[in-house]
Amino acid sequence: MECMKNENEKTMIPVFYGVDATNVQYQSKSFAEAFAKHELKYKHDDEGMQKVQIWRTALTAAANLKGYVFPNGVDSDCIERIVDDISSKCKTLVSYSHKVVGIDTQIEKVESLLEMEIDDVRIVWICGMGGVSKTTIANAIYNKLSSSKFKDACFLEDIKETKHKMYSLQNILLSKLLGEKENCVNNKEGRSLMARRLRFKKVLLVLNDIDQRDQLDYLAGDLRWFGKGSRIIATSRDKCLIRNSVLHEVETLLDRDAIKLFNQYAFMENVPDECFEYLTLEIVSHAKGHPLALKVWGSLLYKKDIIVWRSALDRIRENSGSEIIENLKISCDGLEPNEQEIFLDIACFFRGKEKEKVMQILESCDFPAEYGLRVLIDKSLVFISDHNKIQMHDLIQDMGQYIVKMQKHPGERSTLWKIEDVKEVMVDNTGTMAVEGICFTFIQKLCFSKEAMKNMKRPRILHICSFITPIDRGDVLYDSNCHDGSIEYLPNNLCWFVWHEFPWKSLPENFEPQRLVHLDLQWSSLHDLWTERKVFLLSLRKLDVSYSKSLMRTPDFTGMPNLEYLNLRRCTSLKEVPHSLGCSIKLIELDLYHCEKLEWFPCVNVESLKYLDLVGCSSLEKFPEILGKMKLELEIRMGLTWIRELPSYVIQHQARLRVLALSDMKNLVALPSSICKLKVLMKLDVSYCSKLESLPEEIGDLEKLEEFHASHTLISHPPSSIICLNKLKFLTFAKKELEDGVYFVFPQNILSSQHDISASDSLSLRLFTSRTLTIPTWFHRRGTGKSGLVNLPENLYVADNFLGFAVCYTGRLMYVTMTTHLIPLCYGVKLWMTLKLDLLEPDSNSLVCEYSPDSVIHFFFIPFAGLWDTSKANGKTPNDCGRIMLSFSGDIRDYGFRLLYKDLCIGARKSKYDDSTVTNEASCSSSKKQRSHF
Repeated sequence: MECMKNENEKTMIPVFYGVDATNVQYQSKSFAEAFAKHELKYKHDDEGMQKVQIWRTALTAAANLKGYVFPNGVDSDCIERIVDDISSKCKTLVSYSHKVVGIDTQIEKVESLLEMEIDDVRIVWICGMGGVSKTTIANAIYNKLSSSKFKDACFLEDIKETKHKMYSLQNILLSKLLGEKENCVNNKEGRSLMARRLRFKKVLLVLNDIDQRDQLDYLAGDLRWFGKGSRIIATSRDKCLIRNSVLHEVETLLDRDAIKLFNQYAFMENVPDECFEYLTLEIVSHAKGHPLALKVWGSLLYKKDIIVWRSALDRIRENSGSEIIENLKISCDGLEPNEQEIFLDIACFFRGKEKEKVMQILESCDFPAEYGLRVLIDKSLVFISDHNKIQMHDLIQDMGQYIVKMQKHPGERSTLWKIEDVKEVMVDNTGTMAVEGICFTFIQKLCFSKEAMKNMKRPRILHICSFITPIDRGDVLYDSNCHDGSIEYLPNNLCWFVWHEFPWKSLPENFEPQRLVHLDLQWSSLHDLWTERKVFLLSLRKLDVSYSKSLMRTPDFTGMPNLEYLNLRRCTSLKEVPHSLGCSIKLIELDLYHCEKLEWFPCVNVESLKYLDLVGCSSLEKFPEILGKMKLELEIRMGLTWIRELPSYVIQHQARLRVLALSDMKNLVALPSSICKLKVLMKLDVSYCSKLESLPEEIGDLEKLEEFHASHTLISHPPSSIICLNKLKFLTFAKKELEDGVYFVFPQNILSSQHDISASDSLSLRLFTSRTLTIPTWFHRRGTGKSGLVNLPENLYVADNFLGFAVCYTGRLMYVTMTTHLIPLCYGVKLWMTLKLDLLEPDSNSLVCEYSPDSVIHFFFIPFAGLWDTSKANGKTPNDCGRIMLSFSGDIRDYGFRLLYKDLCIGARKSKYDDSTVTNEASCSSSKKQRSHF
């Protein structure tokens, strides 16, 4: 706590691990015992007693801060949560103005154009040629403002690279600004949803690298979509896109800044050696203040002798009248052949791809991947992004692709990525031995030649996919009349093979690529991969034939010993998986989602398995045999199957099962008691198992369980041992009816204080949903409409006893917002505490609207710690508040409200408040005797 006093800029976040924050705050229970010992020890020592008092003050101050509470748990899970939360909140990671030469003035100019003091909505454009730091300027301003002036902010990168999938950018934008994991929208819905859900939000939005006007229309087409005070920053090379907007045009560097930047990379210091001074000045003059050219040339000449410098300067002089790309090409000419191959592959294929995957591909091509990548990074040609993806500047990519284009005729180039070039080679059959890689994404229908690759023996990479999937498009791209049988030839040199909507029924019989690492044939027309033949693909790690609706058989897996990922999702004609799959001991993920005709799935090896999905395998009646022993935590999803029982022997030997999702298993009657031995199980879902009548009595032994979904079953009430589930955070348990006489007991953990870092993180908890027509009478305040005011009892707050509030309402769960205000007894006291909660459906499968919205009641618990902020209390206590106001927005009809205390369980029970007359205000008695019934 001393750090907090001495270093004002630091934020302190306490972590309460294995302790109750209330006990820390008031030094009660074990803390009281410890302090009693210390006070006894220092009874006659004034200095010692003063030290003890400092400890007490520090603990109280720490407990008053917002932080994390982990009563118990897996250390790694606790650490992961802390890292995720802090990462999301610490947005300013780099001070760009201290790192980039000449950027401060540019940032100041853009900030002045934003006019943050004005409460309107405006867009500011940053324009200029490639490589002049437009993105860097936008990033610096975004980091600064998103951490200080905007709660909701989103930075969309490389928009022009995803211009054919604008709906995916709309999804990202909505997810980040609304704080939701996923929003599935299409282009038409996206704009409507943004206008509806963002119009009251003050947001900061950066749209980076726009090259077409319709991109802006999709993402910020109308400033009325956004709330007052919102700011949009857009970057582009094209000033013609700007209409009636504020513009800042980025200038090239002044001479002094240009010299400083070049010296940083050429000498790693600001002052060069005297013998290089003249050469430095001339090289800088040819760069004409262009930051990227200065950076690349400086990196190229770092630690080189004066002879190399003079040679480089001669090359620069020769191209003095050329475009900047021609000058940048000098940096590539100095690479070794393998390094240049890696650079061109990244420029043409792998920019923006995950580093790990790219390394696998390059290594399979016998390239020195790690060393080569390090050379490119050192020469400022590529860099690794925050998300561990390989990136490069637009101009560097243009330069790499320019080098390939200079290789004459398309069929004689080493790399093909332009649609017109690929069509000439793949449709007109003009490929040659020079081709080493083909990568393109197409829109229009194509008819590939069966002999397209007959003359191409050297391709290492073949990547063909569509901008739009058949689900979005509603048809196929290929002309079925020109794709009968099989393609005649595919090169055995392939290391990376992706061909979405592969149009033939099988792969060539002579195709056996020994170095193939990745095989992705989603949406294919395949019936078999190889007909009646075992192939050996010793390097293969991933096989994806998902959505291949005609696929009837899979290959023999004994020839794929290193297979890690197998995706057979929605292969709706697949009837069986061979027994050889059990040999895949390195398998990490196995996805058979909605393989509806799958009748026989003999076994799966779980030694390395992390994820198994059998959801929707509606013909599957028997749980597969489990081979090996789990070494990693496993997630199994198998809803919508006709499996009748979970074999006890399968469950009891798989102690590391983490998630077991069994929803919609219509034939499942009971769970084996061995399921209660799954000591690391964190999520159990048996919702919509319509024949399930009971749960094992020992369900309380699942000591790590955090989520438990048991809605829409025949279970009348959970076992009594459920109260022992100390880690349970989310519980859905819905019967067809809920009557006042029914009594439910929920784990004490659900009702415990959620002393979290922000009021938006897990501060409301949906306990259950019930089908009923009226608010139960055990809610002492019941009302109609969208607001209510409740008088609170005197001395309502009792430390270690008062938990919070139970709230329920009728209607739809989607898009309901509840705002809660604590109002002081004396209106002169500034003690208003406010908590705003978006009560959204956390799991789209946990609430199916089979009842009319008016006949469903949703029950929530709101911990008091989420509403009471000690740092804003000005020395007051919760007992200084006299009323609580509830206000709702959304589709609701009736609501109920109840105070909760630890010494009573939450439940549906008869209440003394039988008078349920609805008035504008409801009073709660202040007597201890009557309050015990809340």
